[in-house]
Amino acid sequence: MKILVINGVNLNMLGQRETDMYGDLSLSDLENNIKSINFDADIDFFQSNSEEEIIEKIHAQKQDKYDFGVFNFGAHTHTNIAIRDAILSVKFKFYEVHISNVFAREEFRHVSFFSDIAEGCIVGLGLDGYEYAIRKILKEE
Repeated sequence: MKILVINGVNLNMLGQRETDMYGDLSLSDLENNIKSINFDADIDFFQSNSEEEIIEKIHAQKQDKYDFGVFNFGAHTHTNIAIRDAILSVKFKFYEVHISNVFAREEFRHVSFFSDIAEGCIVGLGLDGYEYAIRKILKEE
């Protein structure tokens, strides 16, 4: 089982930005916590603030053949049709994850360009949402 975790725009700032909402753990802490669980899967992590790099990583699915994705595109969630089209073009199955409860925030964050094509959405459970998504994937496969 191969799983790709993509974190999008501004998620490299975890642990430094809005810690009251996102917590004080960094993106590296998140990755290390997931790795320490020793899931029976190959889990790759990717983060970029660049739409182009995210799209290229998704397009690489044709060669890399991930079984599933766990995607948190950050603000791209609410604005980015190009990333959505990239996912559809390679038929990438994924769970959408959001650290904060986007429905308790500004109204523009209530809209996702990905929820309707995701296998499921995990919202507002902090960094644990990533672990829950991976556990769900492994339970299903």
